Amino acid sequence: MNLDDLDRAILGALYANADQSTTQLARKLGLSQPATWRRIKRLQDAGVIAGRRLHLDAAKAGFGVTVFLGVKLATKGRVSLEDFERAVGAIPEVQSVEHVLGLYDYRLRVVARDLADFERVLRRRLMTLPGVGNVEANVLLSEERRPGPL
Repeated sequence: MNLDDLDRAILGALYANADQSTTQLARKLGLSQPATWRRIKRLQDAGVIAGRRLHLDAAKAGFGVTVFLGVKLATKGRVSLEDFERAVGAIPEVQSVEHVLGLYDYRLRVVARDLADFERVLRRRLMTLPGVGNVEANVLLSEERRPGPL
């Protein structure tokens, strides 16, 4: 799908605030509400807009520690990638599972209440998963959200 400047403006505005109404968005962009709705619908139908997500402040929700884990599987032939993904995806503290190319096979984003809670999750849940070999942890110190290319 070819995006024009108006499509990009709609995507940028929705990226900044997905809660705004079509009427509010139309006013910002100088369009009518029906024209704005049709463009949004076209972007959704084409799969450009795949959904809307709620962004939570993990610390305010009681999860003050975020850790990125690099996981290298020890026995790729014995444990299927799908089995690992299914097992790690069942752990509630794991927010994202990314299959990556490089030093590690997977990159995980894990939240915990504090470092002691993270150690518990690491020892009792993550390190016991089938096929887990080397694990490297990087604790998130701060995060700055930057707008995407739109």
